[in-house]
Amino acid sequence: MNFEWSILIALAGAAIAKPASSLLGRYTGWVMCLIPLFIFASFLMQLGPVAEGELLIAQLAWVPSLGVELSFRLDGFSLLFALLISGIGTLVVIYAGAYFAEKPSTEIGRFLSLIMLFMTAMLGTVLSDNLIVMFVFWELTSLASFLLIGFDGHKEAARKSALQSLIVTGGGGLALFAGILLIGMTLGTFSFTDVLARSNELVASPWAGAIAVLIMIGAFTKSAQFPFHFWLPNAMAAPTPASAYLHSATMVKLGVFLLARFDGVFVGMPAFGHTLVVVGSLTMIIAALQALRAEGFKAVLAQSTVASLGILVMLIGLTGEVAAVATVGFILTHALYKAALFFCAGTAIHATGEARLHKLTGLARFLPVTAVAAVLASLSMAGLPPFVGFISKEYLFEAQLANDWNVLPIAAAVLVNAVMVGVAGVVSIRPFYFKSKTVREIHHGETPGLLAGPLLLAAGGILIGLVPAPAGQWLIGPAASALLGQPVDVSFQLWHGLTPMLVLSILVVSIGAVIVVQWTRIHTALRRHDKLYAFLGDRFYHKGLNGILATARLSTQVLQNGDQHRYTALVVLTVTIGLAIAFLAAPSADFLASEGSIRISVALVLLLTVVGAVATIIVRSLIAGLVSVGIVGFGSAVIFMLNGAPDLALTQMAVETLIVILMTAVLLKLPSRRRHSRTISERRRDGLIAAGFAVMMFIALASIGVTPIDLRLSDYFGETSYLEAYGRNVVNVILVDYRAIDTLGEIVVVALATIAAWGLLRGSLKPARNKE
Repeated sequence: MNFEWSILIALAGAAIAKPASSLLGRYTGWVMCLIPLFIFASFLMQLGPVAEGELLIAQLAWVPSLGVELSFRLDGFSLLFALLISGIGTLVVIYAGAYFAEKPSTEIGRFLSLIMLFMTAMLGTVLSDNLIVMFVFWELTSLASFLLIGFDGHKEAARKSALQSLIVTGGGGLALFAGILLIGMTLGTFSFTDVLARSNELVASPWAGAIAVLIMIGAFTKSAQFPFHFWLPNAMAAPTPASAYLHSATMVKLGVFLLARFDGVFVGMPAFGHTLVVVGSLTMIIAALQALRAEGFKAVLAQSTVASLGILVMLIGLTGEVAAVATVGFILTHALYKAALFFCAGTAIHATGEARLHKLTGLARFLPVTAVAAVLASLSMAGLPPFVGFISKEYLFEAQLANDWNVLPIAAAVLVNAVMVGVAGVVSIRPFYFKSKTVREIHHGETPGLLAGPLLLAAGGILIGLVPAPAGQWLIGPAASALLGQPVDVSFQLWHGLTPMLVLSILVVSIGAVIVVQWTRIHTALRRHDKLYAFLGDRFYHKGLNGILATARLSTQVLQNGDQHRYTALVVLTVTIGLAIAFLAAPSADFLASEGSIRISVALVLLLTVVGAVATIIVRSLIAGLVSVGIVGFGSAVIFMLNGAPDLALTQMAVETLIVILMTAVLLKLPSRRRHSRTISERRRDGLIAAGFAVMMFIALASIGVTPIDLRLSDYFGETSYLEAYGRNVVNVILVDYRAIDTLGEIVVVALATIAAWGLLRGSLKPARNKE
C-alpha cells in the first residue's frame, strides 16, 4: 500500500467510528484499533527502504494555478512520527474502549471519531511536502484538539480550556500561514523539498528574518513554549486517552517537528538556533518549577511534558550530528514513557474518582499491574539503565558538551532532568506504594483494555534499552539523517564508558532522589508563592482576553445600538469623507471637466425621480411615501430603457413591483399617517450628511464621464459569451455563468426575505381565536 493512503484510511475510520460503536458495544475499542494497527503495519513495511536512504514522494495535482498540490514525503523523520502516531493511536483506541466501557455507546463512538480525525490530521501534517497542504492539516489538528479537550462540554473547565487551546494554537497558526506565504512569495514554490534545496536563497532574502520569526511563533504556540506554555497544563481537562495521545506523544510535538524541519533551512542563520536554545531553556526551567508546585496527577505529568518540549527545542537549536541524534532519540523515548504514565494516571483517577496526587495512596493492592507499568515507565523517564531513557539522556548531555554554548544551558538541563527524576519517582511511588490513608476502595478495576497500552509502552522502553541497535539502525539513524540532509552513523548503545555524560547522569539521579524524598517540603514551600508563580501561568492571557471582550462590549454599545439611522449615517458619512479626501488629494481638478449634449428625455426622467425623492421626505402619508419611492424606482427602470438595457429595465420594474406589493401589505397593519421619529436637530444633521453625500456622488459620476474606459473586460465577455457559455445575451451570460455564485447568493437572499415576509404576513392574517 502506498503510504499516502494511510491518511484516507484514518479518515474513513473517523467516519465509521460512531455508527460502528452502536453495533460493537463494549468491543468497540478492540475492533476499531485494527484501523490504526493496519496503518502502523503499513509504515513498518517502509522501514527497509527508508533506512537505505530512499526518499518516497507521492504527488497529486490539487490547485495547480496556485502551485498547490497534494504532495507527500516519507523520509526517516516523518516515518518516525507516523509510527508514533499510528502505534500509540492503536493503544489509545484500545484504552478508550475500556475507559468508556460504562458510558453509552454514542459516547465512545463520538470520542473515537474525534481521535481518528485527529490521527488523520497528524498524519497529513507530518507527511505533507507542500507547505499549504501541511498548514491545512496543521489547523485541523488544532480543531480536533479543541473538540477533544472540550469533550465533556457540560464542564466549564473543559469549555474554557478548549477555547484557550484553540485561541493560542489558532493564533500561532495564522503566524505560520503568514510565514508560509512569504516563503511562496520569495521562492515561488511551496514544496518543502524545493525550499530545503534553495535554503541559501531563502536565508539571503530580505524576508528571511520575518519568515523565521513567524514560523517560530507558530511552532512555539503548538508546542507550548514560553510565553505560550500555559495552555498545555490546562488542556488536561480532556479525557485521559486524549491527554495521552494529544498532549504527550503527538500533537504537542508538531511544533518540535516543524522546528526540526526548518532547522535545516535556517542553518545559515545563527540567530534561529540561538533563539531556540534560549526559549527552550526558559520553558523547561519554568515548567520544572511548575511541576514541583502542581497538585493534580495529570497536572504534574503535563508540566513535565512542557519541560520535555523545552528540552527538545533547546536540542534543535544546537548544531551537529549528536544534537540531531539526541533530538530524535528523546522524541521516541518521551513518547513511550509519557504516554504510558498518562495511561496509568487515567486508570488511577478512573478507579478512584480522585485527581489530586497527594490524595492517591496505596493503589498497588487494587491496581497491581498498573503500578508495575508506572514504575517501569518512570524508570525510563528518570533515565536509569537499562532503559532507553538513560541512552537519550546521555546523548542530551553529549550534545550540549559538544557545542560552544556556555555552562548555563548545561546547568539548566541538569536541574530540569533532576526534577524529571523527582517527578518520575513521585508519580510512580506515592500513588501506588505509600500506605493508604484515603483510598479504601475503587470504583473500577483493571481490565485488559486499560493494561495493554501502559504495559506495551513500558516494555518497549526497557526492550529498546537492552537491545538498542535495531532502533538505532531502523529509526534513530534514518530520522537524524533526514534532519541533517546527510547519512549519520548512529552508535545507539547503552554503555558509552566512563564519560562526562555519565557523571552528569549520576548527578541528575542524585539530585532527583533528594527531590523525591523532600517532595512534600519543596511542594509546600513553592505553593506559598502563588503571586509570584501567577506570572508564569495564564494570568496575562486572561487579562488580554478580558480586555478584548471589554473592547468588544464597548464597541457594540457604540456601533450596534439598534438604531438604523445611526448605522446608515455612519456608513454614508464614512463614504462621504473618503471621497472628499480622495478628491482633495487629486493633483488637479481636470476630472470635473465634462463635454457633450444634454438629452432632454433623460433629463426629464431624472427630474421626475428627484421630485419623487423629495416628496418621499416631505409627505406624511405612508401610502404617498410608498408611491414617491416607487417613482424613483420606476424612473431608474426608464433610464435603463433609454440607454439600451431592456433586461435591466425589466428586472428593475419586477423588483419595484414586488417591493410595492410587499410594502403595501405591510402598511395594512400600520397607521395610514406617520409621526416624526427624529428631532429637528437630528433631521438637520441627516440633511447635511445627505447633501454632502449627494455632492460627492455627483462629483464621482461627473469624473467617470471624462475618465477613459477600459473595455478589455467588456470585449472579453462579448467575445466569449457565445463561444463558451452558448448565450447571445451578454448580460444574461454574465449573471448566469460568469457570476453564477454571486447570482445564486442574490437569489437566496431574495428567497429568504420573501419567506420571512410571507411568514410575517401569514401570521398576522390569522383570525384571532374567540376567548371564552
